[in-house]
Amino acid sequence: MAPQGEDVIVPDRKLEMILSMKGGNGKGSYANNSQAQAKHARSMLHLLKETLDNVQLKPASEVPFTVADLGCSCGNNTLYIVDVIIKHMIERYEYSGYVPPEFSAFFSDLPSNDFNTLFQLLPPIAKGSMEECLATDNHRSYFVAGVPGSFYRRLFPTRSIDFFHSAFSLHWLSQVPESVQDKRSPAYNKGRVFIHNANEQTANAYKSQFQRDLAAFLKARSQEMKRGGSMFLVCLGRTSPDPTDQGGPGILFGTHFQDSWNDLVLEVIMIHSSSFFVYIPSLSFKWFADNPFRRSCRIHGLITSEKRDTFNIPVYASSLQDFREVVEANGTFRINKLEIFKGGSPLVVSQPDDATEVGRALANSCRSVAGVLVDAHIGDQLSEELFSRVEHRGSSHAKELLEQLQFYHIVASLSFE
Repeated sequence: MAPQGEDVIVPDRKLEMILSMKGGNGKGSYANNSQAQAKHARSMLHLLKETLDNVQLKPASEVPFTVADLGCSCGNNTLYIVDVIIKHMIERYEYSGYVPPEFSAFFSDLPSNDFNTLFQLLPPIAKGSMEECLATDNHRSYFVAGVPGSFYRRLFPTRSIDFFHSAFSLHWLSQVPESVQDKRSPAYNKGRVFIHNANEQTANAYKSQFQRDLAAFLKARSQEMKRGGSMFLVCLGRTSPDPTDQGGPGILFGTHFQDSWNDLVLEVIMIHSSSFFVYIPSLSFKWFADNPFRRSCRIHGLITSEKRDTFNIPVYASSLQDFREVVEANGTFRINKLEIFKGGSPLVVSQPDDATEVGRALANSCRSVAGVLVDAHIGDQLSEELFSRVEHRGSSHAKELLEQLQFYHIVASLSFE
């Protein structure tokens, strides 16, 4: 039997010190499992460019035009988007008859982010004039800096940023709400590792945490953004008014991922009159519970139910109303556009009929975004076991996963005047 999870939990560490997408270039890394995010981002480029057209040009300024990507992670997606932003702004300057300024880009994420992998992907900066930079392939035309820290606090000097971009990040909460992990609270998320299908008190705790976090995010950006600047934000959204129905994220984290945690809790039974163990898949435990011989048995798990219950995915897919309430309460940003955008499936597979590939895609998708948190909570060995079960369950439900697992995104275009 594998070591118990209690021996490996990382104690008393704030979420922001361990949360990150899976780094490196391995099979479960974010860099190798963010094709869906790339596809979704490209489908929204027209909305990004509309937001860039709202940025006021400052031809007389001697300071560079500064872009900040918040929640940059560690793959090529952030570099692609920054290239799009800067090239579009150069075109705007030239169309208006102005000489383009110098450009700088800040890539920001939590200190635990794999900045090394990100910076290794950066092309070298081009030399010479702006025209020469644009004519040079595989070079960048902007200066770069990394900024570690939580975007729920200040990151940049006052009035220093022209354009903020953040995609697929704001649904991550600054913390799991304390009441969700408090056994004495009605919001205690017993038996679950995600908000999906949780009780109303749990859902309200997640919603309140999301709105507090978004309010803090907007307050910080209102101090850092230059007058006439704009912001383009994309985060997971939902179409249901019910926060316990998390849609695509609910299917991703609240079904096969959830069941795999339950597998670790309910692993085997031992019949007292015998000396052997019997593996019982979790789907068979109802049968086991309904049989009279259960009193002669003892259930053994790889982790305790409490260990499962103290793990919660700190993600909230917001409704448009949840989001709008916070922006309007902040009062410093004009809403140019706020809508729900259908992003599609997070699973990118070359052979949809191959159930094994679908299962592997599900496991890697979960691992790439939540693997670091799982590792910290139950250790590498049990984490490997958990995601192996996610893969197996995904393969067993491949067809319905491809049909049902769809993400929606909230797209917000905001201007600061």
